[in-house]
Amino acid sequence: MTHLRLLAAAPIAALLSLAACNSEPEKVGQAKDPMAEELKNAPPVELPPAMVARTYRCSDNSLVYADFSADGQFARIGTSQTDRVRVNAAEANRTYSGEGYTISANAEDARIKVPGKSEQSCRAHNR
Repeated sequence: MTHLRLLAAAPIAALLSLAACNSEPEKVGQAKDPMAEELKNAPPVELPPAMVARTYRCSDNSLVYADFSADGQFARIGTSQTDRVRVNAAEANRTYSGEGYTISANAEDARIKVPGKSEQSCRAHNR
């Protein structure tokens, strides 16, 4: 008979021990973020302009790669797919120039000068 009482009391004891557990995780060792206040008061982050990539095939059969900023302020231009030079526009979406490069372009046609070559006409080319 005492065995039956013990068996009946076991589930009750298990429930009581579980009820004593705290379901909230313990916050041991959590440091306060030292920049929390500064970040809260910081101005919104402005993303850089989107880029539009173009490849042009020129009259000498060379390829020129250009990435134009969507806001028309600058472009990156080069004769390889990886090395580009930033060129700036005096007026948005006009002629970009810098470091020996010049490009006047639209989606289909361009006048391009690269260092060591004279200016030439180029047509948009699918990459």
